[in-house]
Amino acid sequence: MLTNNDILKKLRVALQLKDEDVQKILKLSDFEISISEINALYQKPDSRNYKECGDQLLRNFLDGLVIYKRGPMPPKKT
Repeated sequence: MLTNNDILKKLRVALQLKDEDVQKILKLSDFEISISEINALYQKPDSRNYKECGDQLLRNFLDGLVIYKRGPMPPKKT
């Protein structure tokens, strides 16, 4: 079974993202995180620096990724 950490790692590798890119993507969805916290997400679960990637973090990453790849959503016409 894949964890949120595994999904984040696989997306980072598949999209060839650096830690700064991940930080920038999360910032696009108004989620602030440091580079050291991002590195903790990539650690093995038995590492003392391991940090679990919660659902909210992964959701914000995916929301930010849409903005990163497509650009901001255009305003709705009324």
